[in-house]
Amino acid sequence: MAQATEEFGEWPLKRLMTAVVGSGPKSADDMDREQAREAFQRILADEPDPTTLGAFWLANRWKRNNPEELGAYVDVMHEECVDTVAPECDPVDCGANYDGKGRSAILGVAAGIVAAGAGTPVVTHSGDRVPTQKQDAYKHVLDELGVRTEIDPAESADMVDASGFGFYYQPAFNPGIDDLEDRRDQMGVRSFVNTIETLANPAQASVHLGSFYHLAFAKKIVDTARESERWTPDRVVMFQGMEGYDDIRPGYTKVADWQDGEELDDFEIETAEYGMDFEEADLEVDDVAEESAAITEAVVAGERDDQFADAVALNAAFRIYAGGDADSLADGLDDARAAIDDGSAAAVLSELRSF
Repeated sequence: MAQATEEFGEWPLKRLMTAVVGSGPKSADDMDREQAREAFQRILADEPDPTTLGAFWLANRWKRNNPEELGAYVDVMHEECVDTVAPECDPVDCGANYDGKGRSAILGVAAGIVAAGAGTPVVTHSGDRVPTQKQDAYKHVLDELGVRTEIDPAESADMVDASGFGFYYQPAFNPGIDDLEDRRDQMGVRSFVNTIETLANPAQASVHLGSFYHLAFAKKIVDTARESERWTPDRVVMFQGMEGYDDIRPGYTKVADWQDGEELDDFEIETAEYGMDFEEADLEVDDVAEESAAITEAVVAGERDDQFADAVALNAAFRIYAGGDADSLADGLDDARAAIDDGSAAAVLSELRSF
């Protein structure tokens, strides 16, 4: 790797470690916007040696990045890496599906297809088993369904307009982040890259739908939207997801809803009140990609009436609600079930396969 230079400014990662972020979780300081920008520019330019880069990522992890730092990272990513191509429609962007799942079925493909059938366009994006978990993600379910995934951003935009559902492939639209895969894999733990790649928004959507383990993360993402100059959604809807994924976990669930110019609204739902009256273990599968694809195909065709059908319908309802096409989750649920019953959801899957 190249030696540290002043090409980007005065803050090589080693200096940031020594003077700002590297003194430990209790005494480390936050970076200002320019320091964070310069740090990520250097990383994307492949300047830091592996030891310094790993130490910097760990230091950021233990001190926890604030929204100003995350906003700076997101801005640099958008400026230097992301190739955005917007479809003619304005879809809901589902970006929180990079790490994948290892136990429970992936419901988001089916949910996005059902929402699209109900008239709410949806896009998602992921790579190939992104570090660190390297588990199954949307891509692998779509592959099992016979849907093309390794396509360029312009084709992805066309896919959204043709079917109402679209997939953007990270190596094609965000190659700079994809190039970091080997170094991230060597880390063995998550870094801030796992967060910012979910905010790439390759379809330039005005609505972001995501998930969290704890509500504090949703608040941080909203504050990141306020701090960022490049990622500026009009609305962010997030909820507690299974395995940290953008599938709603059954039971008592927190939801965060923010619209630009307003304060974050958070509320709680009991998923049983929306027909999702079962345990998380009831959604477990043995082969995540293969079985998720089979579940998707059967649910959108109206051939299942079980816990998977209920979970898909509720997840589709969240997408319809986030997109502003339903005033409540209950209304969105009615729309989702109608799209399955009248064949609209099945038509979306058919269009995807023929694309």
